[in-house]
Amino acid sequence: MPRNNRVHEKPKNFKGTIKYLISYMRPYYLRIVFVLILTIGATIISIVGPKVLGNATTLLFEGIVAKIGGNGSIDFAGIFNILAILASLYLISFLLNYLGNFITSYISTSVSYDLRKKISEKIDRLPLKYFDKQTHGEILSRVTNDVDNISANLNSTIQQVISSIVTVIGVLWMMLSISPTLTIIALLIVPLTGFFASFIVKKSQKYFYAQQAYLGDVNGYIEEMYSGHTIVKTFNYEDKSINEFDELNDKLYNTAYKSQFLATVMHPITNFLGNLGYVLVCLVGGIEVINGRMPIGDIQAFVQYVRQLNQPITQVAQILNVIQSMTAAAERIFEVLEAQEEVEDTKNPINITNEKNEITIKGNVCFENVKFGYDPDKIIIHDFSMFVEPGKNVAIVGPTGAGKTTLVKLLMRFYELNGGTIYIDGHDIKDFTRHDLRSLFGMVLQDAWLYSGTIKENIRYGRPDATDEEIYEACKMAHVDHFIKTLDNGYDTEINEESSAISQGQKQLLTIARAFLKDPKILILDEATSSVDTRTEELIQKSMEALMKDRTSFVIAHRLSTIKNADVIIVLKDGDIVEVGDHNTLLAKDGFYAKLYNSQFEE
Repeated sequence: MPRNNRVHEKPKNFKGTIKYLISYMRPYYLRIVFVLILTIGATIISIVGPKVLGNATTLLFEGIVAKIGGNGSIDFAGIFNILAILASLYLISFLLNYLGNFITSYISTSVSYDLRKKISEKIDRLPLKYFDKQTHGEILSRVTNDVDNISANLNSTIQQVISSIVTVIGVLWMMLSISPTLTIIALLIVPLTGFFASFIVKKSQKYFYAQQAYLGDVNGYIEEMYSGHTIVKTFNYEDKSINEFDELNDKLYNTAYKSQFLATVMHPITNFLGNLGYVLVCLVGGIEVINGRMPIGDIQAFVQYVRQLNQPITQVAQILNVIQSMTAAAERIFEVLEAQEEVEDTKNPINITNEKNEITIKGNVCFENVKFGYDPDKIIIHDFSMFVEPGKNVAIVGPTGAGKTTLVKLLMRFYELNGGTIYIDGHDIKDFTRHDLRSLFGMVLQDAWLYSGTIKENIRYGRPDATDEEIYEACKMAHVDHFIKTLDNGYDTEINEESSAISQGQKQLLTIARAFLKDPKILILDEATSSVDTRTEELIQKSMEALMKDRTSFVIAHRLSTIKNADVIIVLKDGDIVEVGDHNTLLAKDGFYAKLYNSQFEE
C-alpha cells in the first residue's frame, strides 16, 4: 500500500467490519447480556434519583413556606427518610456499575488475548508471498497497536452504548411525566445536535483509518532502520533516515491531529447546544413555578433530567468517534485473519517413517517441467527439469536472479508452483504434509538467524530432543566447539536476537552446527561459508563433505571454488538450465560455466 495515499482512505466496509466484530464476540454473549442487565439497572436507578431528590426539595420548600406563614414546620424526618432512600439507591447503582466494569474489563482483555492468539496462529498459516508484500513493522502494528485499540475502546463502549440508550429513554419518560411542554422545548435542540454529530463522524471516519495505517508505516520504518542501524551509520544515512522518519511522522501527526480534533470538538458543540435547551427550560420552568402550576422540586428534577439527557447525547457522539477508530483497527486485523492461507495439506499424506519411527525417505529428488514466478505475470523459472539420485551432491550456480535460491524454496514448498511437479522418492511433494516434508531438510542460509536464548538452545532448535553430548559432537564437527568453550558460560552463554555478542562468522558456524545436529535426509546450503574467513572456510568444507556423505545435498554457491567436488553442477541462467555436468566437464565445454568460473580467477 503506497505510504503517500493513506490520508484519503476510509474503512472499506464499515458495517461489515462491525458485524464481524460483533460475531467474533459470540463466546462472550452471555457475559455481555449480564453486563447489559447490570448497566440497565444502574442507569434506571440514576434516572430515578433526581425525582426522589426533587420530592425532598419540594418537602423542604413547603415546610419553609409553612413555617414562614406561621402554620407549620419543616418535616426533617420525612426529608431524612427520602435522602436515606436516595443514598441507598446511589450505593446500589455504584455496586452495579462496579460489577459491570469488572466483567467488561474481562471481556475486553479476553477479546484482545484471543485476537493476538488468532493472529499469531494465522501468521503461521500464511504463505511467504504474503510477507513479501508486508513490512515487519506493519504486521507488528496490527498485532499490538490495533489490538490495543480494540481492547481499550471496547471496554468503554459496551457499557456506554446501553447506558446512553436507557438514559435517553428513561429520562424522556420522567420528563414527560413532569411536563410535556418543557419536554418539547428541551427536545427542540436534539435534531440540531444529531445533525452536527453525523457531520463530524463522516468527516473523521477517513482520518481514523489513515491514522492506524500511518502508525503501521512508522512502526515498519523504525523496525527497518533499527535492524539495519549499522548500515545506516556506515553509509552516513542518519540525516536522510531522520528526514524520512519525520515525513512519515508528520503524516501520522496530521491524520492523528485531525481525527482527535474532530473527536474532541464534538463535546463542546453538543454542550453548547445542550446549554441552549437548558436556558429555555429554566426560563419557562421558572414561570410555571411562579404561577403555581409546578412544584419547585419538579423543576429542579426536570433541570437535572435535561442535563442527563444532554450527557448521553454527547456520549453517543463520542462513542461514534470511538467506534470509528475501533473499526479502522478491527478492519486491519480482520484483513490479516481473512488473508488467503497456504494450500491445505493433503488428507491422506505419505507416511515417512516405519514402525520403529525411522525415516524411510532416501532422498531421491526430481524436478519435472517446473514453472514458477513470484508474480504469475512474471515467470522467472520457465521449464525446469532435473533428476537427483540419493546421496548426490548437487551444486546450483548462476548469476544473481537466475533462480538458485528460488529452487530450494520450491523444494521445501514455501511457494506453490505455477506448473510442473516436484517429487521426493517418487512422491509429489504435495502428498506430504508440510511438517513431514520440511522435517526431511536441513538448511544453512547465507543470513544466519539466532534468537534470544542460550547457545545450546539455539543449536537444539531443529531437534529439541537432542542430548548435550550430541550437541557437543555437532559443534566439534562444525569447528565451533573451541570458540564456545572460550566464552564465560560456554554452551549456556545467553545471546540476544541480534547476536551482538558474537561475530557474523561465529553466528554462521552455530547455524552449521544446528544442521549437523538435525542430521537431515536432504541438506540445503545457501552460500553457507560466505561469512567466514579462508582458514575457517577450509575447515568447514571438510566438515561439510562429511555431513553431505550419503546425503542428498543442494549447494547454492557464488564462489565457484567451493563446489569443485560436487557430483553434479547445475548452471542456471534466467530460470533455465543451460549446462549440467561436473566441474572438469563444464570447464572443458568452455561455455557459460567456464566464463563464470574464469571471471572469478582472471588473475
